[in-house]
Amino acid sequence: MRRNLFLASALLLVAACTPPAQEAATPEIQLYALDCGRANFSDIGVFADDGSMNGQARELIVPCYLIRHPNGDLLWDTGLPEALADMPNGFTPEGFPATLTVPVRLSAQLAQLNLTPADIEYVSVSHYHSDHSGNLNMFASSNWIVDAEERSRMFGDEGRAGQEFPNYNQLENANTTRLEGDADFDVFGDGSVTVIQAPGHTPGHTILRVNLANAGPLLITGDMYHLAESRERRLVPSFNFDRPQTLASMDKIDALEAAGVRVIREHVPEDFAALPRFPEALN
Repeated sequence: MRRNLFLASALLLVAACTPPAQEAATPEIQLYALDCGRANFSDIGVFADDGSMNGQARELIVPCYLIRHPNGDLLWDTGLPEALADMPNGFTPEGFPATLTVPVRLSAQLAQLNLTPADIEYVSVSHYHSDHSGNLNMFASSNWIVDAEERSRMFGDEGRAGQEFPNYNQLENANTTRLEGDADFDVFGDGSVTVIQAPGHTPGHTILRVNLANAGPLLITGDMYHLAESRERRLVPSFNFDRPQTLASMDKIDALEAAGVRVIREHVPEDFAALPRFPEALN
């Protein structure tokens, strides 16, 4: 009996001296905003199906984002094809109201960090359009994180016939993580970087949440908002896949912002300029 009492007392003493469990600290993550092109529009009317932007000109930024995590690197969106860097006057697709330019190659920017495309463990694009998937084939050896519906569209008959297909055709047999249903994906398993479903612009459009130790949580929103006015006035592009889905995804973003997440409108030059200039990083 005395031995049992002594053992119980010892266990209580150890418990009293053990510090309380603490929440896991946010891992040290760095976010780099890379310049992956420009789209100089003579008419931005296509970005508002109510006609309110018809006839207006605007230059949009085309960024890529590199997230460096202790357990690997994720490239979010791959920009316009870097071959456009060889066209100093840019390229204007037939019937398209914009001239596309690439001032500096994506691969050259990665090289400034002593990286090659083969060093990138994870790649994910918000959707398949060419200003996001333009260099995706460079990352065919990475783990590709993609919405299952988006991938089905990319490799279906329509996708194979589309102008974007040569940008990503080498990923058909890549190591792939598919997002099914409404499930989001925790890239590193610690809640720091999450690919979030936000359909509407395309069937499987996604956005990216990054929780930074100093800057806090931010949300990179793909093509949810092409213009500053898109967010303020809930403008829906005329070419979006599904209007109600788009508005529902906007509601999701509003809720995340209300919870304290900083929203980055991916194509808005002011939002890009507010981030550290590459090769500086946000952390």
